[in-house]
Amino acid sequence: MRKYTSSLKRLMHYINPYKKTFILVLVLAIGTLLLGTWMPYLTGLPTTEVSKNIVQGESINFDYVFKWLVVIVIVGIAYCGTQLGTGWLMANVVQSAMRDLREDIEAKINRLPVSYFDRNQQGNILSRVTNDVDAVSNAMQQAIIKSINAVLGILLAVAMMFYINPMMAVISMIMIPLSLIISRKIVQVSQKDFQGMQNSLGELNGFVQENMTGFSVLKLYGREQETLAGFSEVNHKLRRFGFRAAFVSSLMQPLVQLTAYATYIAMAILGSWNVIHGVILVGQLQAFIQYIWQVSQPMGEITQLSSMIQSASASAKRVFEILDEPEEELNDYDLPLPEPVQGNVVFDHVQFSYDPKKPLIEDLSFEVKAGETVAIVGPTGAGKTTLINLLMRFYDINSGKILIDGVNTQEMNRSDVRSLFGMVLQDAWLYEGTIGDNIRFGRLEATDYEVVDAAKTANVDHFIRTMPGGYEMEINSEGNNVSLGQKQLLTIARAIISDPKILILDEATSSVDTRLEGLIQKAMDRVMEGRTSFVIAHRLSTIRDADHILVMRDGQIIEHGTHNELLAQGGFYEQLYNSQFMEESE
Repeated sequence: MRKYTSSLKRLMHYINPYKKTFILVLVLAIGTLLLGTWMPYLTGLPTTEVSKNIVQGESINFDYVFKWLVVIVIVGIAYCGTQLGTGWLMANVVQSAMRDLREDIEAKINRLPVSYFDRNQQGNILSRVTNDVDAVSNAMQQAIIKSINAVLGILLAVAMMFYINPMMAVISMIMIPLSLIISRKIVQVSQKDFQGMQNSLGELNGFVQENMTGFSVLKLYGREQETLAGFSEVNHKLRRFGFRAAFVSSLMQPLVQLTAYATYIAMAILGSWNVIHGVILVGQLQAFIQYIWQVSQPMGEITQLSSMIQSASASAKRVFEILDEPEEELNDYDLPLPEPVQGNVVFDHVQFSYDPKKPLIEDLSFEVKAGETVAIVGPTGAGKTTLINLLMRFYDINSGKILIDGVNTQEMNRSDVRSLFGMVLQDAWLYEGTIGDNIRFGRLEATDYEVVDAAKTANVDHFIRTMPGGYEMEINSEGNNVSLGQKQLLTIARAIISDPKILILDEATSSVDTRLEGLIQKAMDRVMEGRTSFVIAHRLSTIRDADHILVMRDGQIIEHGTHNELLAQGGFYEQLYNSQFMEESE
């Protein structure tokens, strides 16, 4: 329970910036409770006056009755006003706090290392950022005020019960500790199920997102049944946790209400005896019964809130797990970028592994001079993409050095290192916004003229002008209102406008038709001109003109040289090239 309580305490830190408003909320909430607690006592006064006529045959003092009815109406209106004010201000506080929490999460995500996203499903991360934050928001919106109202309401109602008749009040108090014991036991049992439910929901979201991303492949290979079976397994697990959490929590209210009903019956019998013997008045008995209701109703609400609070604490724990993730390490000192940057790159006896027990790259050394184009080829898992990730410091090497213009990248600021690079990937990424803004993403201060010039260089200006709205056309959230080849041309324009000193081209032409491949290749030739370029490609025909070709296998460079030199060696590269040439001929 302690870890869940600590998560809720951390949530309260997000209330602190709004504590003045929150204090006003508390004042209004207390005012609402005082007015609500006073109401049964007030209604008892005219009731007693009317009962005198019924029981004792005395005449009714209508002025007295009317006076207290007016007071009751005024108190009722004030009660409604303070309640509305409490709800409005509390909504403002909670939504402001949740906005701050979401901003902290977004900022944290931007500081996380790439390895975090390699280890975790995107759908699970998304579930934490959206579903879990929403669960926390809903719980805070309702639970804080209701919890305050419940606790203070019980205390005030109990005080009034003791004022009316201490003996009856003491007997009635038996239900409070009994209800608390019941609630505590049920919370302890159900908390693990609430946590399992939130984890399963994140897993389910990840599963659905993964299948939506590869839906066409799923349909192509007819794997609907297998996918449905996998979904059903996760879905059944979610149902199992959700059922147990809901069922166990649902036991609280009927058990607490059973205790309250027993108290009602006992007080009705004892109170009637006291009225008959003149110990208390009829109006006081009526007020006392109402106060029992004011005690039992919050106890019932507490049992309902406990389920919400448990779910919120489980969600908060998942949110804070992201905020507690280790961030990319900062350097003890940051060497400045070389001036001017030339783009010379040296790998000097580099070693790296994702898993310490499974070394991937061992003693890797090579040199690339400024302006040269280097192609990296090899089978899947050879270490091609890993090499690029190390170059841009998405991962840190275990030993050795990576130098840019003689400066060790391990001693440079990560953002400075990455500012030297432009990237064009096979899976071209565009965000929801205009075409112009997507190109300008490479350099936000770029002018409209520079955006158009970059598009012309990337062979995409003509396509843009044929689209409705041209550069102002909105790319939708899925990016599916432009083709894959057009996306890649736009990302090339983005790379051009960023004016990188070193260019990364990762499988940039492997998934487009021949016509678009030609346009993309020409655009890439333009952007590579005068820049140090690293090209990862399966189509070896596209890298014949590279200054150097590095052939990788099992994390090692097993061959290097120009295209013709490697063919002459008759080694692994020649085998790769000939196998592709035969496939293309067929």
